[in-house]
Amino acid sequence: MAKINTKKITSIGGSALIEGIMMRGPKRTTVAVRMGEDDIYTEDISITTIPEKCKAFKLPFLRGIAGLIDSMRLSYKALMLSANKAVEAGEIEEEEPGKFEKWIDEKFGDKIMKVLMVFSSILGVALAVLLFFFLPTFLFDLTSNIVPAFQGESGDVVFYKSVFEGVLKIILFLLYIVVCSQMTEMKRVFMYHGAEHKTIFCYENEEELTVENVKKQSRFHPRCGTSFMILMLIVGIIVGLFVPVAPFGISALRPVIKILLLPVSCGVGYELIKICGKHDNVITRIIAAPGLWAQRITTKEPDKKMCEVAIKAMKAVIPDDGTDIIK
Repeated sequence: MAKINTKKITSIGGSALIEGIMMRGPKRTTVAVRMGEDDIYTEDISITTIPEKCKAFKLPFLRGIAGLIDSMRLSYKALMLSANKAVEAGEIEEEEPGKFEKWIDEKFGDKIMKVLMVFSSILGVALAVLLFFFLPTFLFDLTSNIVPAFQGESGDVVFYKSVFEGVLKIILFLLYIVVCSQMTEMKRVFMYHGAEHKTIFCYENEEELTVENVKKQSRFHPRCGTSFMILMLIVGIIVGLFVPVAPFGISALRPVIKILLLPVSCGVGYELIKICGKHDNVITRIIAAPGLWAQRITTKEPDKKMCEVAIKAMKAVIPDDGTDIIK
């Protein structure tokens, strides 16, 4: 897929929410949520970023790690806001709590909910680590019992193992988002994701931010979180080439070391995304291609109402002094 040329490049980015969109500019971050047929609620949100606390994280490679963590924090805050507003507006239905849930709420209140949120987050991270790090290693070791080329600790085996693990991770990631895309709620989130990309493209092409102009833009953007995740997984294959098959004779140590090397994959992936966003040549098109392809799953064509929400959020974060323009 050829990269789409634009008249300018902006640092403004965003994310799709529940019945809404978050846009993040150099000076403001705004959440816009559809509250009704003709009502769009907007609210500015903010966090103290890691580079603001430590200037070292403004340096290349380190800024990618900080950017990922800050984006996750900000996206979570925006997601909770959009969910509350969508329920309030009746855009999504809130299920009636059962007797057990009512008893828990009466006895423990918000405290137990906070504990459950922390527990579910820890469980989610543990499951991700198990699926994306330990499972691929386990399956390769299992396969090596019947594939002679996968046996031993030579350089060839390290190569086979790294590719095997990397490809399996990408397959698992794509399967996960395909399954998510079948849920009605997630389909709408992916449609809002498409509206976000189209609105940013409309602005970068210096066209008036109207629904008609937004609708005709591409929904595939090179500086997307989906592309970043795919690049991280690909970079992880290369990083894996430098990790022994069984460090100190213990196969289970390999995924542990790869987890510790995640900041490397994250930092390199972030820099590659920035390069692909700024330059258009054969190399950057090859680098960007897997992520753009994956966006066929994570973005869908939005309707006019969704484009209106994206435009509202976009207009709120465009600075008057042009500090968002990269070139």
